[in-house]
Amino acid sequence: MKDLSPKKSDLEAIEVASIDEIRSLQLERMKWSLRHAYDNVPMYKQRFDEAGVHPDDLQSLSDLSKFPFTYKNDLRDNYPFGLFAVPREQIMRLHASSGTTGKATVVGYTAHDISNWADLLARSLRASGLRRGDMIHNAYGYGLFTGGLGAHYGIERLGATVVPMGGGQTEKQVGLINDFKPDGIMVTPSYMLNILEQFHKQGLDPRESSLSVGVFGAEPWTNAMRLEVEAAFDMHAVDIYGLSEIMGPGVANECVETKDGLHIWEDHFYPEIINPETGEVVEDGEMGELVFTTLTKEGLPMVRYRTRDLTRLLPGTARTMRRMEKITGRSDDMIILRGVNVFPTQIEEQVMATGGLAPYFQIELYKSGRMDAMRVFVEATPSAADELSKTASSRMLGKHIKDMVGVSTEVIVGDPGSVARSQGKAVRVIDNRDQG
Repeated sequence: MKDLSPKKSDLEAIEVASIDEIRSLQLERMKWSLRHAYDNVPMYKQRFDEAGVHPDDLQSLSDLSKFPFTYKNDLRDNYPFGLFAVPREQIMRLHASSGTTGKATVVGYTAHDISNWADLLARSLRASGLRRGDMIHNAYGYGLFTGGLGAHYGIERLGATVVPMGGGQTEKQVGLINDFKPDGIMVTPSYMLNILEQFHKQGLDPRESSLSVGVFGAEPWTNAMRLEVEAAFDMHAVDIYGLSEIMGPGVANECVETKDGLHIWEDHFYPEIINPETGEVVEDGEMGELVFTTLTKEGLPMVRYRTRDLTRLLPGTARTMRRMEKITGRSDDMIILRGVNVFPTQIEEQVMATGGLAPYFQIELYKSGRMDAMRVFVEATPSAADELSKTASSRMLGKHIKDMVGVSTEVIVGDPGSVARSQGKAVRVIDNRDQG
């Protein structure tokens, strides 16, 4: 893999400013943000008043812990535009989620918000090892939510060439990668496996492709997956983080020179880690739920938004700003099976560590008598698709999961191509427990 570490001169001053400078800027911006939310969003005024706090009570960054949390349901309860802090006419872009789990959540941006977002996405791409003049294949969806368009504006702001694609049409994607020779790709890690499979189907060597960087986001993934993709394509695989309520992709990003967790762009977002049970703030270095407060958002300010993502905060390495550990689990994704907490990424790690298996899997939860049970569907690699090999892989994976994760599970090893493929974000868990 090429050394793509950015030159110090290519970085923005704030990325390598002193911690004191960053904290001072955060406090100034946080005071503005709390005041902006309180004065312009009825829900925040009501919440702050009920909690007996006022924006003027914020004298230090630690005072933020006195303020109430914001939850995803707050967006649904205030559907469609109740949380905007500016008149609707000043909102330049509106995104609505699919609403598959109830009423849609709506986010909106002013022109200034979109410009900041483009800057931060461009900063994230520079951190990933991409540069002005590069070509970037954008395979994030351009549909209901924020990934594709956020990435698109950021690529353009970087001064790179964007190839807009969205999910699906895998054959066409590989054709364009082959013909256009992009330097980078933005895609979900599970969909990158589809692209890899398509390279093989077309008889192409992925290591000979032009891709030197993959910027992966939108779903938790493991370091085992990183190594698999890096080896397959001879390219750097880095993690990007974002969520639509806070901005979209580009809230934090791994630096290609270290790949040791995602540096949070703390000049725009203030992170906290809390104990998910008590809501108390925990020290840097301790695991817990990630909470974000926006510092510069005009359209949709967020105060202490509970992300449900589980991670910890670490000191900066390649940048002064703090890092968060790569997210491999969300409280939403957690399966509680007979008293054991299981995350899909834990299963992914064991699949990757088992010989004879392709990196595709799906978990089914079902009832066995009165007990919850789990089965894992995987598939054999073409070279290990005979019955003897499949039986051996099944036993080995079952043992790995029992030893490393702590649950007994049925493992079904199918033929190559038998596990459903991702069309964007992977569907890792199918819950059939209510079907008797």
